Amino acid sequence: MTTSVTPAPVLALEAVSWSVGGVTIVDDIDLTVREGELLALIGPNGAGKTSLFNLVSGVTRPTAGAITLAGRPVHRLAPHRRARLGIGRTFQSSSVFPTMAVAEHVELAARAVGARRVTAGAVTGVLERVRLAHRATELAGGLSHGDKRKLELAMLLAPTGHRDGPRLMLLDEPMAGVATEEVAELTEVIRWLHHEEGRTLLMVEHHMDVVLDLADRIAVLHHGTLLADGAPETVMAVPEVQRAYLGEEI
Repeated sequence: MTTSVTPAPVLALEAVSWSVGGVTIVDDIDLTVREGELLALIGPNGAGKTSLFNLVSGVTRPTAGAITLAGRPVHRLAPHRRARLGIGRTFQSSSVFPTMAVAEHVELAARAVGARRVTAGAVTGVLERVRLAHRATELAGGLSHGDKRKLELAMLLAPTGHRDGPRLMLLDEPMAGVATEEVAELTEVIRWLHHEEGRTLLMVEHHMDVVLDLADRIAVLHHGTLLADGAPETVMAVPEVQRAYLGEEI
């Protein structure tokens, strides 16, 4: 009889904590993200969401606990080494270069993670996936905020020759600053990456309609601790979550 082996989650945090000057910002977090899953991380301002992203991406290192990527410990690695192992991240503030063409951003991102040569066809293919191919030669500074967010996604997906984009995508408030009329299309781009391409995503987002539309699972942070973790409808029905995140029961 053959024994099946359950693969390690793409991301696993085990008893992860982070303290600064005696103040605990992230407190004893156990959390996993499975292959092909979209996990939304929510919570009120100051709950520790961006701090947790910083710990996963390597901006900061935990004061306790372990972080693994597909079973490999990464919590002591520098950000660029984690990126080359497959952790890609966007930030709350737009990080494009205004005087550089859209296509050039993808080429630059590919070289940053090890590509020696990037063909024009490969760049176009990435831009098509985020619905920006028609703007390839335009300067990024002229893009709307929603299109800048899509360009940031394209940079994560930049071809490297040895893999097709990151194994884990960290999206830090992708809808922040995006005009209402652009939210739906950006949501569809993220949905495509998740469902059609099977991407694994960990997303911080304050737009609850977007969270409930996209997430397979929701984890709630409150004062640096994990308050709840589960299916969206289950988590949002928890009275403590309603009080902590929404301010009242619904």
